Amino acid sequence: MTDEFFLDPQLVRRSFDRASRTYDADAAVQGEIRTRLLERLDIVRLQPSAVLDLGAGTGQASRELKRRYPSAQVVALDSSLAMLRESSRHQRFLRKFMPVGGDAHRLPLQSQSFDLVLSNLLLEWCHDPDAVFAEAARVLRPKGLFMFTTVGPDTLKEVRELWRGVDPFTHVHRFIDMHDFGDALLRAGFAEPVMDTERLTVTYPDLAALLGEIRGSGARNLAQGRPHGLTGRARGELLRARSEQLHRDGPMRISIEVVHGHAWSVGERKPRRAGEEVLVPFESLRARRKY
Repeated sequence: MTDEFFLDPQLVRRSFDRASRTYDADAAVQGEIRTRLLERLDIVRLQPSAVLDLGAGTGQASRELKRRYPSAQVVALDSSLAMLRESSRHQRFLRKFMPVGGDAHRLPLQSQSFDLVLSNLLLEWCHDPDAVFAEAARVLRPKGLFMFTTVGPDTLKEVRELWRGVDPFTHVHRFIDMHDFGDALLRAGFAEPVMDTERLTVTYPDLAALLGEIRGSGARNLAQGRPHGLTGRARGELLRARSEQLHRDGPMRISIEVVHGHAWSVGERKPRRAGEEVLVPFESLRARRKY
């Protein structure tokens, strides 16, 4: 049976390739979430010698990671080579990071080569988060930290409501619940995953402003069940009418459910299947750095 929410990696890459030059100007929400993710490093007792920015985009987080850890090697990995080319604008002469093209599902990196893997808003674009977690676990050294953000099921719920009854197609991606991500971290062999969420509300003057930001940041609807071809005039007018009705008392208010997660590596091990018991060596727990 066809999965209407499947994301083709090639389509994802092409979408961000096209948006590479407009991304920084239109990704205000992504930038705010990135700032909140990086702030969480302030309370982590970690001095990494090698850091991986997984899904680095235009390299803004990579630049900040290099500022925080000037003696560390920082690798900025992304599947979009166009985005990585744009990352050159965020390089600093004495604090350069290393751009690397690659798929997060199959990292072109050696095992146990990083102390910190950080990922901002990548997982919602991955068709197999379990594979991404397994690869993050593989490249982390023992006692290394994996820290990430993604978005949860309440994200863009107002957009879902707008399209309800307009047509039968998929207009918003399927966003995974944070508890399922916690289970996936355990399956990948991580120890003591911690998950939490925060809610953001972003306002837009109208529907056109929201859609313009989505297009400019590359965060367009790429689900397999999306409508193909142009939106017909009748459907477009109905959508605008519904938008005006739902937001007639002020600007559009759009919900973003931000999911934060982190977990510690206990060394390379085989990922477990769902339902299997997780065995974590006591020594690794006793030695783990604390928040």
